[in-house]
Amino acid sequence: MEAYLVLEDGTVFQGKGFGAEGMRHGEVVFNTSMTGYQEILTDPSYCGQIVTMTYPLIGNYGLNKEDFEAARPYVMGYVVRERCRVPSNWRSLETLEEFLKRYDICGMENIDTRALTRRLRTRGTMRGVLAVGDWDVGELRKIASEEPELSGDRLVPHVTTKERYTVEGDKYHVVLIDFGVKHNIIRWLSKIGCTVTVVPANTTGEEVLALQPDGIMLSNGPGDPKDVPYGVETVRALLGKVPIFGICLGHQLLGLALGADTYKLPFGHRGANHPVKDLQSGRVYITSQNHGYAIDPDTVDERVAKVTHLNLNDETVEGLRVLDCPAFSVQYHPESSPGPTDNEYLFYQFFDLIEQHKGGRT
Repeated sequence: MEAYLVLEDGTVFQGKGFGAEGMRHGEVVFNTSMTGYQEILTDPSYCGQIVTMTYPLIGNYGLNKEDFEAARPYVMGYVVRERCRVPSNWRSLETLEEFLKRYDICGMENIDTRALTRRLRTRGTMRGVLAVGDWDVGELRKIASEEPELSGDRLVPHVTTKERYTVEGDKYHVVLIDFGVKHNIIRWLSKIGCTVTVVPANTTGEEVLALQPDGIMLSNGPGDPKDVPYGVETVRALLGKVPIFGICLGHQLLGLALGADTYKLPFGHRGANHPVKDLQSGRVYITSQNHGYAIDPDTVDERVAKVTHLNLNDETVEGLRVLDCPAFSVQYHPESSPGPTDNEYLFYQFFDLIEQHKGGRT
């Protein structure tokens, strides 16, 4: 099958289709990870996006039932230089094409992903359409130019849990506000001995406190944090009540709740090799990232919060710590799915913060 990726500026990439037939709209982004394509495909933060992988061969170890980061994928399309047709791994249950067909996702291969990535880095993230089958390129150009901006006011409600649920653990009770959570965050909270109650994104601060949590996790999620004002209000209502840990979108929502501002990055941070410096220790960590927005450092009130981490590629804010209450956040993904395990220690820091707060030492 023929396939076309058409960007809003009229640029056309032609290749071969695989997976589902049809046309999908979305924001075209790229990810520089060499592995972890199943975690990327099933990360709810990619809701509404057409994801391009810069690594040339994707699918060589197949897909399995253990590495899902959500109940199903939310990507709109998937673009690779070359897909592996015969994967080899003892856990593999299906090929990349079988996976995309099963979830009705359009895939595209045999295009110059380097040229596409350079286009996005030069012009910035763009809207686009991915069409598999017999399509008129002129019509696709028109559709791509008219595609509306990706909006978080429809993204977070699409990926959040509809009902509250609990994953039983041992010592402490953590309420996780689900803005599009990756399952490995829940697994890590369980691993360190927490019972985790996952609640919908629109849960109010009063409703969260009624569950008597020992700690609160603000999850990752898709889109613009300013499109989730109810999340900001919830965070404001919870500050100072119990320890808070925010990841990715949760980090941005904490920043907004503290009075800081956010802005859209030209082409975002998506990959498993982003260097981040801890400003207190001076240590540099390699991190996994997936976001298109960042906190404006000039708007962080130093009387209220402290910037704790910086991205060494572009000096964007990667961490915050609130000064007068037990709350902190990071822009990157410490649960390491996909990516390095450098930052798993942050879950233990959160656990220690809960213990200190329970002992009256905030």
